[in-house]
Amino acid sequence: MKLFTATKNRYPAAALLTLVMMTNGTGRILAQSSADPAGASQQASGESKFYCNIKALNPAERAHQKQLTEKLIAARTDVVELPKGYEFQFDPSTVSLAEVVEWVVTEEKCCPFYYFHIDLEREGNLVCLGLTGQEGIKQFIRAEFRVPAK
Repeated sequence: MKLFTATKNRYPAAALLTLVMMTNGTGRILAQSSADPAGASQQASGESKFYCNIKALNPAERAHQKQLTEKLIAARTDVVELPKGYEFQFDPSTVSLAEVVEWVVTEEKCCPFYYFHIDLEREGNLVCLGLTGQEGIKQFIRAEFRVPAK
């Protein structure tokens, strides 16, 4: 599994910084399904197993995350369907690697059911954010990230 790819190892410092930021001091890189039902709120309709912990972020963090999410949705240059989710691609002149990392670190706090993948490809000319997870996650991602139907 690729969490970060730096073409021809040209960005070792960026890779290390990204991994340090993603682990947030916990040593955990992938988000696992561990949402706290006591502090969680169901965001999807019906009997979804995907719950967002609305208490994980304070109001200022939540507002900033919403703003960053909207930027990522608006700025994506392509959406690639994966077997268990989607990859969103960005031009690094529009969305920086640091913004994607910041989004992942914050999103993992409230939505720990996502599996996050960040890739830097094409010699630093393409930033990719992969969102995958357990069975059924694709429908949740499509709704939350306004992925257009084929």
